[in-house]
Amino acid sequence: MPEIMLAIKTPFGEIRVSGETPEEIMEALERLDQSFVGDVNERVSNLLSTQAKDTLKGIVDLGKDGPVIVTKKRLSHYSAIGIILYGMKDHMASSRDIQGRLTASGKKVTVPARLHEMRKRGHIFKPVDRAPYYKLSSKGVKWIEEEILPDLRKK
Repeated sequence: MPEIMLAIKTPFGEIRVSGETPEEIMEALERLDQSFVGDVNERVSNLLSTQAKDTLKGIVDLGKDGPVIVTKKRLSHYSAIGIILYGMKDHMASSRDIQGRLTASGKKVTVPARLHEMRKRGHIFKPVDRAPYYKLSSKGVKWIEEEILPDLRKK
């Protein structure tokens, strides 16, 4: 009998469950409880945050209150907001948190206007429509990693 495969998309990737019968799939799904998915998500987040710390070294300090931009290089308002979001857990923060981190970094930015423009460009999105939270989109993460950070690392 051919194998049956089920792929479940999660915030950290994809979980695949397979079996030869629907009953085997259901048994495997019963073992995937909320605790398991939460534990995997937490471990992946920790790995990504460690990677982000290495990537941002000398550009951003990641403190307990959140990221603070330490680079002396000139940044556009968009780049500053993008870097702050990149340094936040899950690349997500409220507009108030972004403003606070920029202020702590010594940057004066009109955050609401820039967030609106960044949404139009596709660099960020609102995961929950009415909530004040913004998250870097995959396009935004790519923009930070491929355009902004390499320029800031150049000596």
